[in-house]
Amino acid sequence: MQETLGSIDDALHRIQSLLASSKSRTVIGISGKPGCGKSTFSHYLSENLPSELVAIVPMDGFHLSNKVLAELGRSEYKGAPDTFDVMSFAALLRRIRSENDSVIYYPVFDRAIEESIAAQGKVSASIKVVIVEGNYLLHDEGPWSEIASLLDESWYLDLPDEVRVERLIQRHIRYGKSPADADAWVQRTDEKNAELIGKSASRADFVLNLN
Repeated sequence: MQETLGSIDDALHRIQSLLASSKSRTVIGISGKPGCGKSTFSHYLSENLPSELVAIVPMDGFHLSNKVLAELGRSEYKGAPDTFDVMSFAALLRRIRSENDSVIYYPVFDRAIEESIAAQGKVSASIKVVIVEGNYLLHDEGPWSEIASLLDESWYLDLPDEVRVERLIQRHIRYGKSPADADAWVQRTDEKNAELIGKSASRADFVLNLN
């Protein structure tokens, strides 16, 4: 049965309880539409928890490279489900769940260059809670359907669309797009993906409404 997290502090307290009570590593997935604040929320949690016990693993590190997207004719749809290396992402999650005595490295997406950097992030052996954040953690089509089963808990962030879309446009402008191009990209690509992601919200264990 899906539950509601009443506030960001409720989410923080839940992880604190997991750290206090669980002897094994816990993997929590943070999902939601583009621009809903997944990264900001995840970093807030991380900054208020012991750094030696909590790690953030963003799904975005598994974007296909710009070169590969161009070869596939998918450059204009970067961010759609088929523009990620989902099989490698699933393999990483399986390692995080099963390898508790070694350092696990993973790629991190750099928005400044619009490419992923290999082995930029790491999950140390001391980590007890891994926060995985990304758009398609609850997507149930194709190889994505395995991802939810690799999470101990799944959380869905819900933000009013008018706020979320404006944030997206400003983000694209901040990283170099003109206002017109930013708006066009959001309407053509981001919002198409958002519609798909919204259909998976009912699969989450917890929902946090951000207003």
